Amino acid sequence: MSEENQQGNMMRYAGLATQWMVMLALAVWAGVVLDRKTGWKFPLFVVLLPLIALCFSLWKLIKEVSKPKK
Repeated sequence: MSEENQQGNMMRYAGLATQWMVMLALAVWAGVVLDRKTGWKFPLFVVLLPLIALCFSLWKLIKEVSKPKK
């Protein structure tokens, strides 16, 4: 594998990792905001929204990885 190809793969995976972190952080933040607005004792949205974000991001990752390379 060439040096440029390795560098490109590393940047691709770093971008995916950054997307995951941002998506999860936003999901947790939105969950906290929604739980404060509802006033429920159980943090339903803090649990539910990150799980939905993880499922979505895993689906997106599988779709991205299974794409044929151009």
